[in-house]
Amino acid sequence: MQRIKKDDEVVVIAGKNKGAHGKVLSVLVDDDRVIVQGVNIVTKHVKPSRENPQGGIQKREAAIHLSNVMLADPKSGDPTRVRFKTLESGTKVRVAVKSGEQIDK
Repeated sequence: MQRIKKDDEVVVIAGKNKGAHGKVLSVLVDDDRVIVQGVNIVTKHVKPSRENPQGGIQKREAAIHLSNVMLADPKSGDPTRVRFKTLESGTKVRVAVKSGEQIDK
């Protein structure tokens, strides 16, 4: 089970975007990286194509290494570590260490 998943709220803890909050758009499991909405914006020069006949310069989010982000605590929004807990029903869920709140519903 992954500690950070798509649609999680995360906080950047290192790098030029330190302190930024955002929603995880995708997780690149092979590279241990995540793409966070509105964080690590880069400029990409795009050639004209059939989908984009104009071409030009686009701004988009670049990937950030997993070690540079932490899950945001559901209660306070502060960065927190993740612990795994098995419920009585046998399902494994993620739990925020700071508040003890269950992340998976």
